Amino acid sequence: MTTAAYTPATERMGWFSRTEAWLDSKGKGAWIAAMVLGFVFFWPVGLALLFYMIWSKQMFGKSCRTRTSHGPSMRFHASRSSGNSAFDAYKADTLRRLEEEQENFEAFLQRLREAKDKAEFDQFMEDRARQASKARTEAEDREDA
Repeated sequence: MTTAAYTPATERMGWFSRTEAWLDSKGKGAWIAAMVLGFVFFWPVGLALLFYMIWSKQMFGKSCRTRTSHGPSMRFHASRSSGNSAFDAYKADTLRRLEEEQENFEAFLQRLREAKDKAEFDQFMEDRARQASKARTEAEDREDA
């Protein structure tokens, strides 16, 4: 065992906890290698390791999420100066234009939703009026008969 994985606290841990700590100290590649070897030698062990890695979030840990994040940090990079004033002016103009287009598109979608809602409401009111007049006609026919 390496000194990083072996401490006095590890003496009190069981073999499973020590193995897990050792694999954690080696990184995600060690977990994947252990899983592949498990499949090669005895497939239920590889399957158990795969399920354990998914259950304990070893397979899809923080490192996978941080690479694909497009949160506030990406916006910070967009507003940072590149040092080239012409490019920064072009970038600012393009971002302003894109924001304006986004606002116009969202306004268009809102008008589209309102028009659809109005059309559905008008159709509902026409159906309701048609049913009311049909019921009134049937009632008058029954009175005449």
